[in-house]
Amino acid sequence: MEKWYLMTTVVLIGLTVRWTVSLNSYSGAGKPPMFGDYEAQRHWQEITFNLPVKQWYFNSSDNNLQYWGLDYPPLTAYHSLLCAYVAKFINPDWIALHTSRGYESQAHKLFMRTTVLIADLLIYIPAVVLYCCCLKEISTKKKIANALCILLYPGLILIDYGHFQYNSVSLGFALWGVLGVSCDWDLLGSLAFCLAINYKQMELYHSLPFFCFLLGKCFKKGLKGKGFVLLVKLACTVVASFILCWLPFFTEGEQTLQVLRRLFPVDRGLFEDKVANIWCSFNVLLKIKDILPRHIQLIMSFCFTFLSLLPACIKLILQPSSKGFKFTLVSCALSFFLFSFQVHEKSILLVSLPVCLVLSDIPFMSTWFLLVSTFSMLPLLLKDELLMPSVVTTMAFFIACVTSFSIFEKTSEEELQLKSFSISVRTYLPCFTFLSRIIQYLFLISVITMVLLTLMTVTLDPPQKLPDLFSVLVCFVSCLNFLFFLVYFNIIIMWDSKNGRNQKKIS
Repeated sequence: MEKWYLMTTVVLIGLTVRWTVSLNSYSGAGKPPMFGDYEAQRHWQEITFNLPVKQWYFNSSDNNLQYWGLDYPPLTAYHSLLCAYVAKFINPDWIALHTSRGYESQAHKLFMRTTVLIADLLIYIPAVVLYCCCLKEISTKKKIANALCILLYPGLILIDYGHFQYNSVSLGFALWGVLGVSCDWDLLGSLAFCLAINYKQMELYHSLPFFCFLLGKCFKKGLKGKGFVLLVKLACTVVASFILCWLPFFTEGEQTLQVLRRLFPVDRGLFEDKVANIWCSFNVLLKIKDILPRHIQLIMSFCFTFLSLLPACIKLILQPSSKGFKFTLVSCALSFFLFSFQVHEKSILLVSLPVCLVLSDIPFMSTWFLLVSTFSMLPLLLKDELLMPSVVTTMAFFIACVTSFSIFEKTSEEELQLKSFSISVRTYLPCFTFLSRIIQYLFLISVITMVLLTLMTVTLDPPQKLPDLFSVLVCFVSCLNFLFFLVYFNIIIMWDSKNGRNQKKIS
């Protein structure tokens, strides 16, 4: 009884922080003619409510795709339509065709913020609570502390409740998928993950680990027996869920192709804005976006992404385990973020979710990564006037992690899960006994750099010839951190010979 009382308190704390952040500004507030993501979500409600399904993704006089045209999968469109029906009931002016463009009011802001909170309460928060409750080999107190830290992760709160998006929906479905396949409810897990992909196509970042883990399970059961039956069931579940989501768009071939063109806009280029990945960082030195043809950029990003995630995926197929699955989710999502085509700064949330899932396994490194992930979005958060919420939520999260997990005491080779790697290296270099000390120093350098860059960005004006100097520095520093983490997580995966034995698992 006490466990559920404390867990309820944790959820209420998470909700209070979320609603407090929602009282602040949002993307594009009072900035015509395009406004921002807040207007994009409102506009999608306007379009889905007033136009027939076959016109949602097509350019027309009533649906100018240059003005926040719908570019997410069908499930997002259905969610927008559902919100639009509620908006129509409260105030039809909010979704009136054409005349509602750029609509802003306190009442409407309250409505939009509430839709995010309800989606969070229905999908993401229950998944977090259940995941933490299902963790084995840790105390009830640690489970509650784990839930508190995950629910206080500032990156997701600031983007969904500050900037304004519905990332908690797709991430929540993905988490339900993780729960399902980790608990051997493979069909339910697959269904949940298909819903995640059909809500936001960026969930493809997580698709290969799901595929490899389930395929590994099928191989383990034997493809001539139970494994083959499971494979067929999984295939049917995936196909059926996609057909149901896409059914209104299968009436004509051109409909399906147009939706796909909107979901994967190759013409937009290698990256947009200032994102902390390889291509944006390297573009400062060599303008690859301007020098290389578009198709070469696409091939190059595909090759780098595929090669960087291949070892972890092969390991997961050959040795499927819940622990390996979670760490491969981190590695693959980070590979996609660093090397893939058309990455946005907010896509780091797709890496942060699986990092939250290993928070109890490697609290020091997970906390560090989650701090960097929030920092990497600093230019966007400052643009939305969210400096104070960013500082407060980041400090609250950091304090929660430090007090809950005593992270500074969890820096030995064993607690960093680097013991096997260190032993292997010491076979050739007996003096290699300082790895944990190096990581502590790197953490200190990283945090000091992030604090200094934040202070510089807020207090100093950049040179006139280099107006994006601080934004570029934030991206470059974050990218260096992410490259380090990519190496670190792959080391854990490749040197884990025990397949998760004696580790915290989901049962």
